[in-house]
Amino acid sequence: MQVEETPLKDCFLIKPRIFEDSRGIFLETYQRKRFAELSGIDEEFVQDNQSVSRYGVLRGIHYQKGEFAQTKIVRVIYGKVLDVVVDLRPESPSFKKTFSTILDDQNLNQLYVPKGFGHGFLTLSEKSVFAYKCDQYYTPGSEAGIIFNDPDLNINWNFPEREIILSEKDRVLPTFKQTFQ
Repeated sequence: MQVEETPLKDCFLIKPRIFEDSRGIFLETYQRKRFAELSGIDEEFVQDNQSVSRYGVLRGIHYQKGEFAQTKIVRVIYGKVLDVVVDLRPESPSFKKTFSTILDDQNLNQLYVPKGFGHGFLTLSEKSVFAYKCDQYYTPGSEAGIIFNDPDLNINWNFPEREIILSEKDRVLPTFKQTFQ
């Protein structure tokens, strides 16, 4: 496994070592000790989640607030997504900055998303199966989000907005300014 820094403080791209032969592939998706050695971060994950989305579905930008804030490691099991994170920690040098990367079933990369980050993804394949490893349990009263097309964040989803499919909840998320100013 390789752990690479992203332009956002404390956010890492994880590239697994893939073993391939005539039967297919094998990879270790997470090993706590090795990740801690490479990143300096030792998390205890308590919940795994999975979503299935069709082409054009955008989920996000979501986060949990306060004591229930979640650190996540996210990955694509099947398909292809544009994965986007935004640093929502006011004290961070990368506050309000965004990072995006392609996660798919070919590169098998993962993204370590620390507490205090917003997260979202857009499905670019016919279908995606997306997995989340979380260090806190989901707590409905602490969930929050920012609208995907916020003008202050200026995220380039590189996708026609009229073709994006959102949940009703994601359609009415507040802007960055409404949340942080």
